[in-house]
Amino acid sequence: MGIKWHAHCILHLLFFILNFQTNNAAVKRSIDMSAAYSLNTDDRLPKSVLPISYEIHLEPNYEECTFSGLIKIKLSWAADSKKISLHAHHDLNINDRKIKMHKINQKYGDENSTDYVAVLRGSRIPKKNIYVVYLKETIMQGTECILEIPFDGNIWSSAEGFFTGSYENTTYFATNLRLNNAHRLFPCFDEPGFKVPFIFSITRPKELVALFNTPLNQSTEHPKLNEYVIDFFEKTPPMSTFTFGFFISALQLYKNTNITTFSQPIIQMWTLKDDENQLEETYIKIVTIYNKIKHYFGTHIPLSKIDVVCIPDLPLARPVDNWGLLLFGKRDLLRKGLYDITHELIYQWLGSWVTPNWWNDAHLNKAIASFLASDIVLEMDGGVEFNGKYPMTTLYSLYYEFSKRYPHSRITGMKQETISHKTELVLRMLNFTLSKKSFQIGIRNFILEYQYKTFCGDDFWESLNSQSLKDGTLKPHLNVGVIVNTWFAYHRLPVVKVLRDYTEKTAILQQKVYLRERPHDVPEQEKMLWWIPILLNRQDGLNFSSGCPYLWMENKKQINIQNMPEKDQFIIINYEEIAPFPVNYDNKNWKMLSDFLQTDNGRKQIPPYTRAKLLHDAWNLAFAGDLSFSAALNMTLFIKYERNHIVWNPVFTFIDQIGRHIDESEVHAKFESYVIFLLAPFYEELDEEVSIEDNWKTDIRTLTKRFLCLAGYKPCINESEQIFEIWQNTTNPNHEYPEASHYLCPIFKWGSLEKWQFGLERVMQFPKSRKLSERTHLLKALAGCPTQPEKIERLLKITILEDHSNFTDNDKFLILTSLTSGSSHYSLLNFVSTNWMTLRQKFKNKTNLWDHLIGSATGFFLTQKGYNMVYKLIEERAGEFDSAQHIVEKSLRNIKEETKWSEENIPVIEKWLDHLLANI
Repeated sequence: MGIKWHAHCILHLLFFILNFQTNNAAVKRSIDMSAAYSLNTDDRLPKSVLPISYEIHLEPNYEECTFSGLIKIKLSWAADSKKISLHAHHDLNINDRKIKMHKINQKYGDENSTDYVAVLRGSRIPKKNIYVVYLKETIMQGTECILEIPFDGNIWSSAEGFFTGSYENTTYFATNLRLNNAHRLFPCFDEPGFKVPFIFSITRPKELVALFNTPLNQSTEHPKLNEYVIDFFEKTPPMSTFTFGFFISALQLYKNTNITTFSQPIIQMWTLKDDENQLEETYIKIVTIYNKIKHYFGTHIPLSKIDVVCIPDLPLARPVDNWGLLLFGKRDLLRKGLYDITHELIYQWLGSWVTPNWWNDAHLNKAIASFLASDIVLEMDGGVEFNGKYPMTTLYSLYYEFSKRYPHSRITGMKQETISHKTELVLRMLNFTLSKKSFQIGIRNFILEYQYKTFCGDDFWESLNSQSLKDGTLKPHLNVGVIVNTWFAYHRLPVVKVLRDYTEKTAILQQKVYLRERPHDVPEQEKMLWWIPILLNRQDGLNFSSGCPYLWMENKKQINIQNMPEKDQFIIINYEEIAPFPVNYDNKNWKMLSDFLQTDNGRKQIPPYTRAKLLHDAWNLAFAGDLSFSAALNMTLFIKYERNHIVWNPVFTFIDQIGRHIDESEVHAKFESYVIFLLAPFYEELDEEVSIEDNWKTDIRTLTKRFLCLAGYKPCINESEQIFEIWQNTTNPNHEYPEASHYLCPIFKWGSLEKWQFGLERVMQFPKSRKLSERTHLLKALAGCPTQPEKIERLLKITILEDHSNFTDNDKFLILTSLTSGSSHYSLLNFVSTNWMTLRQKFKNKTNLWDHLIGSATGFFLTQKGYNMVYKLIEERAGEFDSAQHIVEKSLRNIKEETKWSEENIPVIEKWLDHLLANI
C-alpha cells in the first residue's frame, strides 16, 4: 500500500539511536548551489591515512526531507600524520565538537578500546569538498583507529545524492552517488580507488521496504518511534563509494513461480502490483542476459542477489547502477530490445566489482561495457535490434568529426563521448585481430586479477597483451598497449592509400591523417602515425571470416607488400571495417571493384558491411579531394541492384551532401535524374507499408520516398499532392495534420504558391492544444524546402520585417537555419542587402539574432558567384556589421575554399552525369 506524506501523519522528529543526537539542518529541496565545486583531480586526497571499512547508520526525516547519520570509519595510517582528510559536501553539516576517535588495540584486536585521541577541530578547505580533521597528537604509521563523525544533510528533489521522487501520489527515496555524490550523503574517501566493505543500517516506516547493495540481515523495532523499524543489512564486499546505494518505497517484490532462476545471485524485481503482468518477459530477458554475461566472463559476481527496481517515474536519463541494486525507469526497463539491460548488467562486473582507479579511465570502462553489450546482443538476436547500424552509425560519425580541421570545436561536451566511441571501435578491432578467444580469455583474466580492486588503462591492455602472446595471436615483437596508444594519441583517424604495381605484383601502402574539411592545414600532421592492422582480401581467394591481419603497419608512413594478385584481380583492405580507417586505391582497383559489385555474383561474394564500407570510403575520399568524383560515382552504380538495408544506410547521406554542394549549379537537375535512376527501382519493389514489419524496411521506405520526392519523382509528387489535398479539404485543417509528414517538403518545393501559403496559415493559426513539435516540423518545411524566391521573400517579410506576433525569436532562428540548405540563401542574402538599414536597426539590441542572420545569409555559398555577392555586401556595408564582423570574414574564407571545390569537382560530376544519362 502506498504512503502519502502529510504533516499530520508524523508527529515526532526522528532521533538518533546510536548514542548521538539529531542536528537541525536547513531544508533544501531542489537546486544545490554548491554543486559547482565538483570533484576533480585537485580534490584528490592524500594517501597518508586510508580507509579500511565503513559502518553507517542513517535516520531520515522523511517528512522534512532531511536526514541525520553517524559514520564509523576504520582507518589505517600509511604515514605519520596528525590530520585526516576526507570528502564532505558543503551541504553536509558536521559538528566538529562531536567527532570522536580512538585507537584500535592491535595486540588484542579490540576495536572498542577507550584509548581516545583528542580531536582539536575540523574545517573545510575553501572551494573544495574536502573536510580536514586535526588531531592533538601525531598518529604513527601502522596505527589503526576508529573515527566517528555525526552528520546531517538534505534529501534532494533533483536526482543526485540522497533524493526523493514520486509516482501515483506515492513517494520513494533513493540514492544516485555516481560519479562523486557519495560525499553528499556521508563523509568518506569519495574516490573510486578506495574500495572497502560497508556495514549499513537505516530507519524506515514500517509500510515501506528498504533495499540495499546486500540482502537484509535483520529488522528491529525502533526504540522511540512505534511506526518505524531499523533495517540492518549484510556486510558488503569491498567496493567504491559511488557503488553504494539504497532504495526505499512501497513497491512490491515480483514473484513468478513459473520462472526458475539460479542460486547465485538471485535476481529479484520490484514493481507496482498493477504492473506485474507486464514483467514476465522482462524478467526472463534479465535472467537470460545475466547468464550470457556470466558465461562470457566465466564467473558470477560475488553477490547473493541483484535487485532490479522498476520505478514508474525515474527522472534520470539512464538507470542507477549500484552494485547489486539497479534502478530503472519503467519505460526503459520494459522497452523492447536487449542492449540497455545488457549494458547496465555488465557494469556489475566492470565498474563495480572491477573499477577504474580514477575518472580519466572511466571512458575505457564505458567503452568496454558498450562493446561487450553490443557483441552479446548481436550474438543473441543476430543484429535485429541494431538494424544494421552497429557499428556503422557510430563509425561514420567519427570519420566526419575527426576529419574536421578543428574536431569538437562547436560542441566541447562531445569530446569525451567521441573518445569513448573511438575506444569502443579499437576494442572491436582487437577482438578481431587478436582473435575472439584470446580477447575473451584476456578479459576473464583481467577480472580475476582485479576483482575488488581498481585498474588503469595499461592494466587492461596488458591483460589482452599477455593472453595474445601466450596464444600466438600476436607476434612477439608487438604490444597491445603500444598499438592502442597510437589510436588514442590524436583526435584523428588515419587513411591508408594503396598503390598497386600490376606488373610486379606489389603494392605500396601509405598512411596519413584523414582530413575531409578543407583546407588540410592541420599542424604537425606529418608526425601523426598509427599502428594499423592490414587485413587483406583478394578477388582470387575471397574470405571474409578471418580477422587475422596480413601484417601491421608498425607506426610507419609507408610499407611495401608482395605477392599481389594478377592485374585483373582487385584487392580489399580493411574489409568489414575491422579497424576504424578508410582506404583509398588506385583508379584501376576502384574500377574493378565497381564492375564486380554490379554483378549479382559479385554482390553475393562481398558481405554487406564491406559493400557499405567501399561505398562510404569512396565518396568521403572524393569529398576530401583524395579521389576523383568519377571514381566515387562509379562505386554508386551497384546501388541500383542493391537490396540490403545495411548498404543503403550511407547512400542517403551521400545523396544529401553532394546534392547540397551542387544545388546552386545547373548540374543539379541532372543529379536529380541520377537520384531517380538509383532509387526508383528499389522504391517500386518495396511493398506497401503494413502495421507490423521490420524496422529497416520502414526506415528505407521513408528515406527512399523522401529523396525521390525531393528529386521530383512524378509518382511521389502525385501521391504527395493527394495527401495534401485531403488536408486542404478537411473541415478544420488547424486540427488535422498529414500522417506522413514527409509529404510536406515536396509540396512546398514543387507545389504552387497557394499550397505553400496554406501551410503558412496553419503555422500562424496553430492551436495550443496540438503538439508543438508538429508546428516546428511544418515551419522547417516551409522555410527549408522551397526553391522559388517569392516563397522565401514572403516568409522573411512576414516573420522578420513585419515582426508578426505569431513568430518568436526562436522561430526566426529556426527559419534562418533552415534557409541555409539548398540555394535559398541567395534569396536570404538579397533580402538582407535590400533591407539592410531596417534589419540593422531592428536587431540592434539582439546581437545573437543579428549574428545568426548575417551568418546564415553569407556563410553557405559554394561558388564564385556567391563569393562575389558576399564580397560586394562587405564592401558596401563596411564598418556596419558590428558584432557580426568576424562572421562575414570567416564566411569569405570558407566560400573561397568551397569555390575551389566547386571549380575542381562540378565539371567532373557533370561530365560523369552526362555520360550516365546518355546511356540509360
